[in-house]
Amino acid sequence: MAELVGLAEGIAALVHDGDTVSLEGFTHLIPVAAGHEIIRQRRRDLTLARMTPDIVYDQMIGAGCARRLIFAWGGNPGVGSLHRLRDAVENDWPAPLEIEEHSHAGMANRYTAGASGLPFAVLRGYTGTDLVRHTSSLATVTCPFTGEVLTAVPALNPDVAVIHAQRADRKGNVQLWGLAGVQKEAVLAAKRCLVTVEEIVEELDARPNAVVLPSWVITAVAVVPGGAKPSYAQGYYDRDNLYYRRWDAISRDRDTFTGWLADELGS
Repeated sequence: MAELVGLAEGIAALVHDGDTVSLEGFTHLIPVAAGHEIIRQRRRDLTLARMTPDIVYDQMIGAGCARRLIFAWGGNPGVGSLHRLRDAVENDWPAPLEIEEHSHAGMANRYTAGASGLPFAVLRGYTGTDLVRHTSSLATVTCPFTGEVLTAVPALNPDVAVIHAQRADRKGNVQLWGLAGVQKEAVLAAKRCLVTVEEIVEELDARPNAVVLPSWVITAVAVVPGGAKPSYAQGYYDRDNLYYRRWDAISRDRDTFTGWLADELGS
């Protein structure tokens, strides 16, 4: 049964140094406020997993939270590079960062295998790519029925998954709608889960194509209005495109970035 907690309390209880942490959301419903709280609490040596790391992971990496990144694509959407990620990979600042790169399909299948209680998933998508040479977690398996050689990806079971959703009811059932990524799979694959929501409602009404996560798969729920900004929450607020453009200038320079950390997050 999901417990209703404050954001700081939830991060303190569920995210520990050395954990594998997934903050998922595909351009939409990105749990930015939770990422900022992880920075404030100075978590270290995290393995950060995310299908498409964008500026919140850039901020966490620049703040020294991460030692490893598991991902498929990384960038500031519509703007350019993640400069704090580049600095960590190229110059070990503020700390060395290991990277493990997959395809989008590979990451989705890793979460799905983890959610299904399976040790790995198989797919064709890596055939002919350089990822096979550069990603040590990939292997090949031969289909026992056809003899086809396929790529195997290991299940991804984060220590904790953090997602943002539009709302939850008082029993801890969570509802999200609009553009969804692998939030459901990440929650089901994780050992622990924190969901930040825009609001608590008495009852979840019907929404077309909505995803409902039952309270028994969620560890804790925190009410954090605006918790996905500067990304968007369908039905609540739009994407702040100007913020993404501003981040490019802030993140390019170490001193400017550390000033932002102190001013915005007190870290």
